[in-house]
Amino acid sequence: MESQFPINRIIDENGNEISGTAGITPDHKLALEFYRQLVRIRIFDRKAVSLQRQGRIGTYAPFEGQEAAQIGSAMALEESDWMFPTYRDHGAALAFGHSMRNVLLFWNGRNEGCIPPEGKNIFPPAIPIATQIPHAAGAAYAEKLKGTKKAAIVYFGDGATSEGDFHEGLNFASIVKAPVVFFNQNNHYAISVPLSKQMNTKTIAQKSLAYDIPGVRVDGNDVFAVYNETKKALERAREGGGPTLIEAVTWRYGAHTTADDPAKYRDQQESSSLREKIDPILRLERWMKNQGLYEESRTKRIEEEASAEIDEAIAEMEAFKPADPADIFDHVFAELIWPLKEQKEKYLSQLGGV
Repeated sequence: MESQFPINRIIDENGNEISGTAGITPDHKLALEFYRQLVRIRIFDRKAVSLQRQGRIGTYAPFEGQEAAQIGSAMALEESDWMFPTYRDHGAALAFGHSMRNVLLFWNGRNEGCIPPEGKNIFPPAIPIATQIPHAAGAAYAEKLKGTKKAAIVYFGDGATSEGDFHEGLNFASIVKAPVVFFNQNNHYAISVPLSKQMNTKTIAQKSLAYDIPGVRVDGNDVFAVYNETKKALERAREGGGPTLIEAVTWRYGAHTTADDPAKYRDQQESSSLREKIDPILRLERWMKNQGLYEESRTKRIEEEASAEIDEAIAEMEAFKPADPADIFDHVFAELIWPLKEQKEKYLSQLGGV
């Protein structure tokens, strides 16, 4: 089955264009923007982990190693498209124009962090596994019914493909030919469970066969290949061709979340050794050097600009008005049900007595 779903790539680990491939962009400007965004979100990710360790945000889900999968796919979208991220896709959301301050507010436990900028169709990050997949299929179908050319992309990990919502979403989207791209980031682990213990299929892309939709595997650390395959799938969706399942094969270097210890279930030496071979930023840097595009001064400038942007967002997040703990009782039901009403009244009375 793996031979039926080969991994598509455009540049190899050394940054060389692979003979016989098509679709690599000759647009050096776009390649440099890929690089800027990759560096930007890696710095963000590392700073967010540091913030959590300092107690300045809550539990955080790092994505280092998966940057190319997120940037390549997000940059293939059009401004009016829909994005349905998981709790690990804030890199994609930032590349698609989400507010960095609000992303940080989300990780600080604030409802305001779920609000995208005006005019951006970005759903709140899905914490329950796979629940966003039917939502994306429904939103895409609504756009089809309205006669627009908007498409949707929905992100999920390998573990989500073992959930019922995954199959329900793909089944519905395939029936109505919804303009949606199902984008899987296969980082080989569903928290602590390796791929081999959560499914019998050799690939995730082959699950498309059950729904008679295209299934594509792509090197998730090759930003060119990710962009190219996602762009093709989105164009197909806009033209009425229906959904596509993309499996981006990648690797997450660190923990599932900052509350996790990956050393308990995988060899972290293997993870460290993979950096030199598969790292998405190193690969793009090597390609840039091969093209005579790489400039150390540009990289330093990108790093400095990203750090300044992140520091400003952190300051805005920490200057935000204090949260009202009573909010936890609201926004669940249209009208507050009596048990929650009693709990809220008790909480407020206790608060008043302090």
